[in-house]
Amino acid sequence: MAGGGFTGPVGSGNVDFQARITAYVIITCIMAASGGLMFGYDIGISGGVTGMEDFLEKFFPAVARKEHEAKQSTYCKYDNQGLQLFTSSLYLAGLVATFFASYTTRRFGRRPTMLIAGLFFLAGVIFNAAAQDLLMLIIGRLLLGCGVGFANQAVPLFLSEIAPTRIRGGLNILFQLNITIGILCANIVNYFTAKIKPWGWRLSLGLAGIPAILLAVGSVCLVETPNSLIERGHLEEGKNVLRKIRGTDNVDAEFSELVQASKTAAEVKHPFRNLMKRRNRPQLVITIFLQIFQQLTGINAIMFYAPVLFQTLGFKSDASLYSAVITGAVNVISTIVSIYSVDKLGRRVLLLEAGIQMFISQVIIGILLATGLKDGQQLSQATAIVIVLMVCVFVSGFAWSWGPLGWLIPSETFPLETRSAGQSVTVCVNLLFTFGVAQAFLSMLCNFKYGIFFFFAGWVFIMSFFVLFLLPETKNVPIEEMMDTVWKQHWLWKSFVTDADLIDDEEDDVNSKQENGRAGGHAYHNSQL
Repeated sequence: MAGGGFTGPVGSGNVDFQARITAYVIITCIMAASGGLMFGYDIGISGGVTGMEDFLEKFFPAVARKEHEAKQSTYCKYDNQGLQLFTSSLYLAGLVATFFASYTTRRFGRRPTMLIAGLFFLAGVIFNAAAQDLLMLIIGRLLLGCGVGFANQAVPLFLSEIAPTRIRGGLNILFQLNITIGILCANIVNYFTAKIKPWGWRLSLGLAGIPAILLAVGSVCLVETPNSLIERGHLEEGKNVLRKIRGTDNVDAEFSELVQASKTAAEVKHPFRNLMKRRNRPQLVITIFLQIFQQLTGINAIMFYAPVLFQTLGFKSDASLYSAVITGAVNVISTIVSIYSVDKLGRRVLLLEAGIQMFISQVIIGILLATGLKDGQQLSQATAIVIVLMVCVFVSGFAWSWGPLGWLIPSETFPLETRSAGQSVTVCVNLLFTFGVAQAFLSMLCNFKYGIFFFFAGWVFIMSFFVLFLLPETKNVPIEEMMDTVWKQHWLWKSFVTDADLIDDEEDDVNSKQENGRAGGHAYHNSQL
């Protein structure tokens, strides 16, 4: 079962945590990451079906009529709030669901939360594939959104806690890789189902049941993470699972650290309140801004509406879907690059390089559209080819940086006592801004025209400076050692985690425990229930 020998992340006191990179861990992480496959399929499928004439005529006849109006502005053909709501409603539901997912992740574990996500996905697929009116379609999207909220809460945590420290980044990015594979699969499906009249769109939406089943069945077969088992008081089972996933019996040092972290977490009755304490300010600020910036790169505007966007730019229907498939393939390949490079080059290098790449490509796209696309006209073939190439350059930069690292960094920086709450904030902020971009993009495209690409390029410029000055490197640092190794060494964040700040927070924790004790006390194994 072992492959590649031992990995040895250094803990406090220079203690090595032995861990084999086992086939069992790799397979487990691949199965868990299937939640990303469902998420990606949902992202990619919406842009394809909203470009299908049969779908538009059934649910959005006003948009279908607008497509054929000669006087309609090139940039405004798809500007419709109802059409945008079809896409964005999924993320609004996910935003609400993540708060419930935080409770189930903490109370019942990571694995049951993934099962719940799979069941929500299946229910949403049934409603969407069988939709007879707009209400039924939106209900289906809302159910899918609940699945997204639960999956995005549990899967990144599961991957971070199962993976050995040395390859944690690469295995965690399997979630993002599956998102990109899901987007590519959706684009390919849309390319073929667009030719099936008049029910091709139903097939596109219905095939989402395949990744939904994979997630539901996979979650039943997986082991729970040792962190979650120990956190909920199942110490012996947690140690057995730790031996199994590390491929060695010598896990005492790592087990002791997990138990200590769990005891600290057990003393926290209100994790969201604890999240606001000064010592957790660096992780919270980093997490919130990473999610905001990830969406303000403009990536989801392109991924949601790739076929619609290419049609807006003058591509015919088949050509627009084909171009979306190309960008989807680039997305997958570039994410694989990230898996192999994130634990070698580090998080900051990838983010900074990609910032330059994304900025330049978006500026070039904006200039080409400003000079080459007028209302009622189509792009020249040469200009269209360059734009597709620049979109691919942009997508590749995002796929090996902001895409996977926007999920990886928050999942590995929060201590155990606030990890579930921190992941909730991550998912919540991400889905909030995803909803905003999805709901506003087609209207912004209509009003900003080519300027929309300059708008997103400006944000890429800002976020690159944020990374340069405020984001510390977390490569090869054990999760439970982040405070001493990362935050206490950073030029700014060390002022938030001084010994005095930690003592003040500990005194607050003691007072809180005394109040809880007067209220009736609690046993260790029930402390987080």
